[in-house]
Amino acid sequence: MGIPLLEFFDVNYTYHTISCETLSLENVSFKLDKNEFISFVGPSGCGKTTLLNLVAGLLPVSSGRIEVNGRPKDEADINIGYMLQKDHLLEWRTIYKNLTLGLEIQKKADSAHLEIIDNLLKTYGLWEFRNAYPRQLSGGMRQRAALIRTLALSPEILLLDEPFSALDYQTRLNVSDDIGSIIKEKGISTLLVTHDLSEAISMADRVIVLTKRPCTVKAVIPIELSIPNRTPKTARNAPEFNKYYNQIWEAVRDENEDNR
Repeated sequence: MGIPLLEFFDVNYTYHTISCETLSLENVSFKLDKNEFISFVGPSGCGKTTLLNLVAGLLPVSSGRIEVNGRPKDEADINIGYMLQKDHLLEWRTIYKNLTLGLEIQKKADSAHLEIIDNLLKTYGLWEFRNAYPRQLSGGMRQRAALIRTLALSPEILLLDEPFSALDYQTRLNVSDDIGSIIKEKGISTLLVTHDLSEAISMADRVIVLTKRPCTVKAVIPIELSIPNRTPKTARNAPEFNKYYNQIWEAVRDENEDNR
């Protein structure tokens, strides 16, 4: 095995307020390899989003260290894409103008990057809606647009913070299948935070179960499904799927019961 793309070494993070300090993450260690998809599950409020914010550089670690390609994260030159629960499309800009916003901010709106957007729009069924406004699109189409906006910057690591939680069940299945297939096709290393255990299993190469706050890693579960041409949707039909679901459910349930 080569050097991991991303690695946490005993990372701690403490929130500070005027009145108190709250330890959110405690001695969190894990690694993300190139082209790997990891799902994080755990009790509500345990610190899953905080973990993603540390990867994105939105928060500094309190102690411990994060490395990218074997170097301190602050010294590493790497593009990280972050897709949130809400699509945050700007209602006064067309879909196309929304997708070019990141390129404009980073002064990368050149012909090569714009061609990437055009190809993604055509490939994933939004080309004819490029001049529409967000309010004219369904929830699933908006999430596809949000993903294209993120992929336009060619991220090497993609962070997904419950990106399908606002969608109805059927749309959620279809969009997670589309987005999961896009990520696999492009070989983007991905971290997903979700409360949906089926979603976590169906999309991931490994599922990491986190404890209640202060959160640490409770279990790392490799997902091996004997199903050909696996996609997030077909993965749910694999004979091993229920075994993994029950194993992860037990681990998460124990943490929730400890909070009572």
